[in-house]
Amino acid sequence: MYKVAVAGTGYVGLVAGVCFAEVGHEVICVDIDENKVNKMRQGISPIYEACLEELMQKNYAEGRLTYTTDYASAYKNSDVIFIGVGTPEQPDGSANLSYIATVARQIAETIEKDCLVVVKSTVPVGTNDKVEQFIKDFLVNDVKVEVASNPEFLAQGSAVRDTLQAARIIIGTESKWAEEMLMKIYEPFNLPIVSVRRRSAEMIKYASNDFLALKISYMNDIANLCELVGADIQDVAKGMSFDERIGSKFLNAGIGYGGSCFPKDTKALEYLAKQNGYELKTVKAAIDVNTDQKTILYKKANKRLITFNGLKVAVLGLTFKPGTDDLRDAPSLENIPLLLAQGADIYAYDPVGTENFKRKYPEGEDGRGSIKYVENVAEALAGANVCFIFTEWGEVKAVKPEEYKKLMRTPLVYDGRNIYGIEDMKEAGVEYYSIGRQ
Repeated sequence: MYKVAVAGTGYVGLVAGVCFAEVGHEVICVDIDENKVNKMRQGISPIYEACLEELMQKNYAEGRLTYTTDYASAYKNSDVIFIGVGTPEQPDGSANLSYIATVARQIAETIEKDCLVVVKSTVPVGTNDKVEQFIKDFLVNDVKVEVASNPEFLAQGSAVRDTLQAARIIIGTESKWAEEMLMKIYEPFNLPIVSVRRRSAEMIKYASNDFLALKISYMNDIANLCELVGADIQDVAKGMSFDERIGSKFLNAGIGYGGSCFPKDTKALEYLAKQNGYELKTVKAAIDVNTDQKTILYKKANKRLITFNGLKVAVLGLTFKPGTDDLRDAPSLENIPLLLAQGADIYAYDPVGTENFKRKYPEGEDGRGSIKYVENVAEALAGANVCFIFTEWGEVKAVKPEEYKKLMRTPLVYDGRNIYGIEDMKEAGVEYYSIGRQ
């Protein structure tokens, strides 16, 4: 087993570190935030993720997992250092690599033995070449150091499972030494390993995520056409799913993709293509479709209503998907400002995302409208004039059609996740609008 250091304790870094410890490696996770580190030492996860806290507590108690802000002590004697810091989107669509650069320099100035540095963060093709050179430029001690690419493919809400039971592990290396070390590190996972060159590994990450984003946007595009011609997107998706060349996943129409990966990675790949004098027309189309899709329900409601001014608007779901407290590129962030600007009185419910949303939109009046956060679905719906469903949480799916009729002043529901059957809502006396269905 290896001494493993992990830089960054977000979704990528923390989940990776915990899972490395779970299979037997000695892991130290590094973060600059002392409060965050202290909470993790108490077994408190900084992110909402299924099974993560249990494994944190277990491996910390068994001595395989520790946390620190002292990067020098963490890096100096590690066999391998995984970089899992953020690469957020910049205004022009490119990836911000400043956090990667900071960690790379820290590594260069502190390692005291031969070391493999592995970048798990999503970075543009060619970045790992630069990271390796950057480390060598600032190297203090006479040691061997190489950089490898090991992109993650976890989904928020199932990140632990996606790591321990991954469909495949992608490693990108430029030497047998690096390849063999990564193979041994991942051997206890007992998973298929695809070994390629560094740049191919970097591209596999972008190509995979952007393909899924394309699939989502394609189905949303078809859904919008279905509404116009009288077809049902759910029937269409079911018929498509039996074709093994297409598969059944990512065929659900809705109000667009969000989260930490798809929006950022599509824009980053489009930017990379432009920098190389090429236009990725398919990826550009996916971005455009997704942008329009996020406010499609708001536009439908605007046609139906004179104004939102003074109306009680129930919002069910704030996070970009269920199973996470992540708000990045969530449809709620696009729609709630529009509703507030029109003077809506919003009553919002989300089982885990409320505290994060409050930081962006504190409770109370905001411009012309107001926002209040409630503890359950019933409180949001009580006396509401209109309801928007943005996230398909189990607590939302559990609401029966007749409850909208019973609780709302005007049972007018705009469902961005196609939770309900059209006939079921009609029979319950609910005026119901969804995606890709009449």
